Amino acid sequence: MCIETKFLHLQAIQNVLAPYRYLYCVDLEATCDEVGDLESSRPLAVVPAQMETIEIGLVVMDLETLEIVDEFQRFVRPQINPVLTDFCKQLTSIQQADVDSARTYVEVGQELGAFVTRYPNAAWASWGDYDARQLERDAGFAACPTLLAGLQHFNVRKWHKGLYDIQQKGLKQSVEAMGLVWQGTYHRGIDDAKNVASIIKEMLG
Repeated sequence: MCIETKFLHLQAIQNVLAPYRYLYCVDLEATCDEVGDLESSRPLAVVPAQMETIEIGLVVMDLETLEIVDEFQRFVRPQINPVLTDFCKQLTSIQQADVDSARTYVEVGQELGAFVTRYPNAAWASWGDYDARQLERDAGFAACPTLLAGLQHFNVRKWHKGLYDIQQKGLKQSVEAMGLVWQGTYHRGIDDAKNVASIIKEMLG
């Protein structure tokens, strides 16, 4: 990719962020299942249409300094499939006790709503569009407004592809391909959110 094209992509990102003071970098973990290679064929315990958020990770980035100034992390108790699959526990490192003692999606949503009032004039971003779709799915299950409703969402994966003209397979691979140090545990909401923030800081810095 030529330098001029990269500059135009960067300028476009800066322009869409210009109206905002804060950017919430968000990552969700959800109930899930997968049939392993060594398993005999079986129905999925959790089908994609019934995936429920079990962790919300959000860090607040000050767009003037590109630094993280606050964070919010909560486990969420699933309602449709309250028992986590072995696959889900291995993938996310989230254990049954974490969700058993957690509050409901509606309750956590109320906590998050109170938290973000401290940081007005904000948009939110995630790696891909999955998190935005999952929030809509959860809201449908809980019959409540979508968390972060009314805030502009940005797809950081699209920004990354536009700037670097490469399609990395996942967040961790993209962080490492940029020469950044991965922070925390992969597929943990709060850690993934911090790494999304580090990608944005590297792109805009």
